Amino acid sequence: MIWSAALMLEHLGHADAGSAVLAAIEATLSDPEAARTRDLGGTASTVEAGTAIADRLERTEPD
Repeated sequence: MIWSAALMLEHLGHADAGSAVLAAIEATLSDPEAARTRDLGGTASTVEAGTAIADRLERTEPD
């Protein structure tokens, strides 16, 4: 769902925002300590995984 939001942002002409969302997804999933859902080998709930991605996105946004 989050990845599809990144694609929609790009489609609507917000390439930078879409790229930021995708980068947050990639950074979160590449971190072995990050919240991953069971289908990705983790134990996090969907909410926990989404929150981890949102937190990562928030930390990488420009001031």
